[in-house]
Amino acid sequence: MRLSARVDYALRAVTELASVTGTGAGRGRPVTADQIARAQEIPPKFLESILLQLRRGGIVQAQRGPEGGYWLARPAEEISLAEVIRVIDGPLAHIRGQRPEQLGYHGAARALQEVWIALRASERQILELVTLADVAQGTLPEQVTKLAADPTAWT
Repeated sequence: MRLSARVDYALRAVTELASVTGTGAGRGRPVTADQIARAQEIPPKFLESILLQLRRGGIVQAQRGPEGGYWLARPAEEISLAEVIRVIDGPLAHIRGQRPEQLGYHGAARALQEVWIALRASERQILELVTLADVAQGTLPEQVTKLAADPTAWT
């Protein structure tokens, strides 16, 4: 799996919002883009465009002015990593810009289509399971910690 810098920064930014503004239903105080950029070492101009995309995608809300900033649009427990990734980069697991079920494989390579579909299902299973609250609180689901604990996962 390959994630773009844009997705990495988006996930770091919304996780920062979850940790600073709280993971529950309450909004907390808005966080400025500069605060997020400094805390997560994200280039500020790049972050501004990411936050705009996240706002348009319904992940964050924003308020201008001296008391302004950003906050999560919904409780962090309701926002999966998969949702953030889709807002930033579109559907999961595309092959050459196409969905795996749209590809045409023939002969000996025919089974590759099933491999790509299974890969997407596996990614989706993890990314939809993990929420921003899980990451912000450092309490990942057991299935994730078990997979990450396998030494071969790190190589």
